[in-house]
Amino acid sequence: MTDKPAHLPERLALLSDLNAASYLTEGLLAGKENVPAIALSKVAEPLAGVQVRAELGPVRDLFEEAMYRCRDEKPTKADAWLAPRLHATVRFDRREAADRRRWNYLALGVAPDYVTWRHMPEPKQDGKAQMVTANRFRGAHHTQAFARLWWAAELFRNGPDYGPVVTACTHQDMLNTVLRLDAIDHRPTAQAMLRLIERGTVRTGREINALASAVNTSAATLMYDVIAPDAERDGEPLRQWIEASEWAGPVTRDILPEGPDDAPAPEESVDRLVDYFSELFEDARVRGRAERASEDV
Repeated sequence: MTDKPAHLPERLALLSDLNAASYLTEGLLAGKENVPAIALSKVAEPLAGVQVRAELGPVRDLFEEAMYRCRDEKPTKADAWLAPRLHATVRFDRREAADRRRWNYLALGVAPDYVTWRHMPEPKQDGKAQMVTANRFRGAHHTQAFARLWWAAELFRNGPDYGPVVTACTHQDMLNTVLRLDAIDHRPTAQAMLRLIERGTVRTGREINALASAVNTSAATLMYDVIAPDAERDGEPLRQWIEASEWAGPVTRDILPEGPDDAPAPEESVDRLVDYFSELFEDARVRGRAERASEDV
């Protein structure tokens, strides 16, 4: 399996899509080769400044801790632990997080071993060699190994509370399907969908996908931000939170950290959408639900 890079600089960097593509060999994707770390460092662009949040060590430590904690479990279990802690460690704003070069470097220059460990498919009975898909190293925000975790933490946190992020990342279909929806950028929508999971109304992957489809279809005709307005966004808590990284220290391992001290999504708006989405879900087509219902009659 791919190993930890032999050379790790002290600080994070940027790696362009073009340069990243040159390192995505079949051997790496199969977990049989290592990234030539020194060569990669030469083409990476160092981050400007001396901010603590650009230090590489704390981020690498998170990846190693996640692999250790889940060494006897399915790698998917690591998502719920890692997502809030990655978000609270790098302390990006959304403009920074939209820069794919940051995630390219994390995946190839910092933790290619984590990417192959987490995203290598399970062996198939036909004996064919399994490979990690290239978009786990260099891809869109909802597929790239670390970008998807950061955006899940950003879109599903409720103010400083990362608890909802754990709920979202415990269910892979929230990451694989819901994270792709434009509607999820509306915080009451995101929190309402999570409440249905927490209450047990929506339980399985099929049900999450059915709910996502219903919510997305309804969003085409109903403006959720009108019937369930969000609190006005204030950039000051985020700015202060980023500045606090200079003295905050490493994130806690066994207790959830705290995110930016934004106002949480208004409870009245969340409750309104919980009721509305519950009705949508009752009428949603869930594969297998009709069959089970007929069997119970």
